[in-house]
Amino acid sequence: MKEGWEAIIGMEIHAQLATETKIFCGCATSFGEEPNSNTCPVCLGLPGALPVLNEKVVEYGAKAALALGLNINETSIFSRKNYFYPDLPKGYQISQYDKPFSSNGELVIMTSERDDSGRAHDWQPMKIHIERMHLEEDAGKNVHEGLPETDKYSYIDLNRAGTPLGEIVTAPDFRSSWQAYDYVNHVRRVLQWVGASDADMEKGNLRCEANVSVRPIGQEKFNNKVELKNLNSVRFMQKAIEFEIARQIEAHESGEGVSQETRLWDEKNNRTRVMRSKEDAHDYRYFPEPDLQPLVVSHAFVESVKASMPELPDAMRDRFMDEFGLSFDDASQIIGERSLAKFYEDAARTSGNPRTTANFVLSEFVRELNNSGKSADQALLTSFELAALVKTLDAGAINNNQAKEVLVEVFNTGKTVAEVINEKGFEQISDVSSIEKIVDDIIQNNENQVTAYRGGNEKLFGFFVGQVMKASQGKANPKIVNEVLKAKL
Repeated sequence: MKEGWEAIIGMEIHAQLATETKIFCGCATSFGEEPNSNTCPVCLGLPGALPVLNEKVVEYGAKAALALGLNINETSIFSRKNYFYPDLPKGYQISQYDKPFSSNGELVIMTSERDDSGRAHDWQPMKIHIERMHLEEDAGKNVHEGLPETDKYSYIDLNRAGTPLGEIVTAPDFRSSWQAYDYVNHVRRVLQWVGASDADMEKGNLRCEANVSVRPIGQEKFNNKVELKNLNSVRFMQKAIEFEIARQIEAHESGEGVSQETRLWDEKNNRTRVMRSKEDAHDYRYFPEPDLQPLVVSHAFVESVKASMPELPDAMRDRFMDEFGLSFDDASQIIGERSLAKFYEDAARTSGNPRTTANFVLSEFVRELNNSGKSADQALLTSFELAALVKTLDAGAINNNQAKEVLVEVFNTGKTVAEVINEKGFEQISDVSSIEKIVDDIIQNNENQVTAYRGGNEKLFGFFVGQVMKASQGKANPKIVNEVLKAKL
């Protein structure tokens, strides 16, 4: 950020709620179907077709609202938001306006600025005011084919029309692109965690928009803002905000000013470009949806949803730090995905060694998950077997390198730890007398090195360790090897 300026950033997130059917009809919300195959008179907006609210939308909306610290309003009103795009079959979108489903929430996130390599440092809590999360239906999708030098065709796929969305709108509380980045990642994680949304940006079921303006430090008045739209990854969003901040500062300093408009992120050229001038809310001509009654949510319903909620990720992170002695970074990585957090906790409790368990989870296990495209609850390696591996390592029956090899084999085959150790002949030699015999032979056969070591060349100690491990075919317990060598040398 250029000295003397500050950025003012507000975020809007559209999260597709994880229902099997659409918000006002029984059509499937599945991804990747044949175009226009999941449609009916209701989501096509045909005359005479009437919407009926999907109760699951209300349940998932309540889970999302509670996970984000929002207050669920007893009564909310659906409204018609009028605008005319080809992918909006009715000519209006059923949304909510002045009486949303939930509002006035406070959310605390952990955020950090990054160095040039993108590495986070000095994590700090930040309180975000979420103004509202309202329920609405999605529009369809325009599909464009062809190249500029050939014929171009545009099609409309209405499979997405009518899928349920929760639109989450914050106050303009963010002052950097990385704060916005951490916020979106936090929202994605908690929505997935409570089962309210798959929050998969690649499939388009979570989309974020940023409203960005800049002003000289000390100025209270807001300058014109730009809406950054269709940001399909959190990293692209961060880069788009960073570019837009610099572009707007330069425009103000040159006297050009900034137009209120919607811009897109041009990934190829690493810059934003104009999409359209920005409409104000009154241009949508909102009015109450006459075909839907007010949505009334009882206190008992809200309490039942609260009772079904799992422990939220930040609370689990703090508990792991207190209970298992994990660092903030390690605990944060483990709670990045709910099934991984459960896998770790079960393994840590069973093994009795949470630190070593965390090391295996964050290195070998996560690497194998990434390579296979699986989640922790899909892996052939169970938390029980990882705990068995840690216990076997702690007992000195195998060494650390062997344990890593066993983990990979169990992950790929589903065999037990005991079976793999037996097949590979990894039983570690921990008998002191057996190791002493090997050490005596090594000392007897390397008189020059023994003399040099005793004369002060302590670096040779590694040579002796290597010779013992070679003679034992890697099976000697390294801890006992070190103890015996030190005593005999």
